[in-house]
Amino acid sequence: MITRFLSRSMALALPVIVPLLVSPGAFAQEKMMTPLSGGVPMIEGIKPLEVGAAAPDFTIRDTNGAPFHFAAEAVDKPTLLVFWSIFCEPCRIEMPIIQKLYEKHRDAGLSVLAIALDGEPLKNSIVGFVKQEGYTFRVLIDELDEKEMFKVADPYGVGGTPTIYLVDRAGKVVSAKVGRFKEEDLEKAIQSVLKK
Repeated sequence: MITRFLSRSMALALPVIVPLLVSPGAFAQEKMMTPLSGGVPMIEGIKPLEVGAAAPDFTIRDTNGAPFHFAAEAVDKPTLLVFWSIFCEPCRIEMPIIQKLYEKHRDAGLSVLAIALDGEPLKNSIVGFVKQEGYTFRVLIDELDEKEMFKVADPYGVGGTPTIYLVDRAGKVVSAKVGRFKEEDLEKAIQSVLKK
């Protein structure tokens, strides 16, 4: 299972560098395709959720080991879901912007959930990174189910990192992006869901 987490995480976060680091075929399970307009290579055959889709429910644990049930805890809250990895350089650039927007809008009701795709085997590294950077939004760690599929990333169609979904109070995806958001675009999207 550890190998599957690392394989999926690395396939999502380091598709450009992987050929330089490992032998060909090391990630044969995860076929890559050309980058989308956001410049992020995607795993072949994975289609992100579209705007207007219902955000799938999930239950996973946070970095403290506490369970988090999306439908119960995010009800009636605009929620920004950020799928990321500690190995993802664009994620490291994006996360301070996410923190800034969270601090600005949390009192208005914005919830931010950063879902780490590195899995339980790298929990200490995830916790250390979050603490070092001073992130105060909730960080969850994705898990594999009995079929070795991610409990959250797969239903959400995450084929590359970062992937960001903004979900309104009714549980509908109102904005979706693979790759980095422009701060001003994300700000506008957040303001629009907070007004509803």
